Amino acid sequence: MAHHQKAVAAAVAINTAIFVVEGIAGYQASSLSLLMDSAHNLSDELALVCLYAAFLVARGPSRRLLRAGNLFNSVGLIAVSGLLLWQAGERLSNPVPVQGVVPMIVGLAAAAANWSVARLLLEPSQNNAAIRLAYIHNLGDVWVSLAPVAAGLLLLVTGYPIFDPIIAGAVALWIIFTTGREVLESHDELIWPEKIICCHTDHDQPVVKPLSN
Repeated sequence: MAHHQKAVAAAVAINTAIFVVEGIAGYQASSLSLLMDSAHNLSDELALVCLYAAFLVARGPSRRLLRAGNLFNSVGLIAVSGLLLWQAGERLSNPVPVQGVVPMIVGLAAAAANWSVARLLLEPSQNNAAIRLAYIHNLGDVWVSLAPVAAGLLLLVTGYPIFDPIIAGAVALWIIFTTGREVLESHDELIWPEKIICCHTDHDQPVVKPLSN
């Protein structure tokens, strides 16, 4: 499983850079849409860290760590999205000045980085529900990261900061819906992961490794 472990480790490193840069830039620019994307990537980061830790278990991935990763990447993400949805409603009532150029530049950079993370997780995602959930989220993040770009562009064109919380709220609703659907579709495998399958060996023959606690 070393090749999967390296892919997840690289994904953790890139994702760390994404949410840190977006968080700092979003705070300084007062961009809720950028903070929304940062929180989204932070949830993915916690899940990826748990997945990587699972690969470090001596006798194979741990069900407890896989469940923890699933929890961070599903329930935690829905909770954070709900909180930011509430914040978006607050800003609709009381608009806050936003620097439009910052979310545009940082959002484009985040979209490119999320695409890189998704590519890293593509192969291992084919045989494990936990990694597949992380892959789906990071693939979706490519488009979600463009939301701050749209918010910044609309703000610059119209001069109305209200577009930032509107787009942030829309992204939050989309995240809640798509995450909930994925959890329902993969419920048993995500909550009670029985095995992780590796389809790569030195002789390119499929191998099934039992899961150990």
